[in-house]
Amino acid sequence: MRKIQIGDCPENVVERADYPPERIKSILGKETVAVLGYGVQGRGQSLNMKDNGVPVIVGVREKGRGWDLAQQDGWAPGKTLFSMEQAAEKGTIVQYLLSDAGQKEQWPKLKPLLTAGKALYFSHGFSIVYKEQTGVIPPKDIDVILVAPKGSGTTVRRLFLEGKGINSSYAIHQDATGRALDRCLACGIAIGSGYLFETTFQKEVFSDLTGERGVLMGAIYGLWLAQYETLREHGHSPSEAFNETVEEATQSLYPLIAENGMDWMYANCSATAQRGALDWFKKFRDAAKPVFDQLYERVANGAETKRVLETNSLPDYREGLEKELKEIAGSEMWRAGTVVRSLRPERASKARG
Repeated sequence: MRKIQIGDCPENVVERADYPPERIKSILGKETVAVLGYGVQGRGQSLNMKDNGVPVIVGVREKGRGWDLAQQDGWAPGKTLFSMEQAAEKGTIVQYLLSDAGQKEQWPKLKPLLTAGKALYFSHGFSIVYKEQTGVIPPKDIDVILVAPKGSGTTVRRLFLEGKGINSSYAIHQDATGRALDRCLACGIAIGSGYLFETTFQKEVFSDLTGERGVLMGAIYGLWLAQYETLREHGHSPSEAFNETVEEATQSLYPLIAENGMDWMYANCSATAQRGALDWFKKFRDAAKPVFDQLYERVANGAETKRVLETNSLPDYREGLEKELKEIAGSEMWRAGTVVRSLRPERASKARG
């Protein structure tokens, strides 16, 4: 385990080398990891563990979309593919990877199957931290652990297949067996993590809910949309507005920032861009900071999770969601994006071929 220090904050970081295949096998070889749910995280994590030689079974609602997809991926009904109740009963480590609303709904059926000595694994602290809203209170005689990849399950799988690894957070909420940490870290490396950063369930969910509503998806789209609309209102074409707002950011600048940092980006752009960025970033920070403060407060007091659970439980939620997503896909900005992306050289050459 590596210890890092940034300023006055010491942190523990687990590397892949700390849990080589033989150590993972010694910890998980006699376990049965039951992955409940075959959404993006369930799919990515279960396939990676299977490829790493971990004994894995999958539990999903029978005859639904997840069941069909799991069969397409090679999970065999009655052998490695079961109903959620059957998988939870067979599993010694139960990975609870349903949606947050789904976890609340399924909990009364799952809890009696969590017998002494098992481990309950989460990839999000939602259900545990907001237990007053979800009712998810685990038995005292099981381990409760968390491994939260810092990316979608699709990315977890893609990076694994590329021989890379994703950053993940890990936390121990309850250690009933004395083996919770080893179980947690072995699972964390087995699902495809390159590095595991120590946290708590509460810190994970507070940062995650803030991040996805903020710069990961909500805020960044809001900023893109504001700039796109401003450019269009001043006579710039849809393609020019999209190129300057999204295409250049995602295809050129963001990968460089990811590789080298923002300081490097500022030092390696034109003098005009450099001066403008340095003059304006604090204005955007000052404008956005009150919004982030409001957002964090809503996350911490449970208002955001209350809204998630209430809306996701509505009988017509899926129809409403599809309508919202269609409005985004049909907007001029993303219609422009579809055209611009199709003209990338690598895509255009495939289309011609």
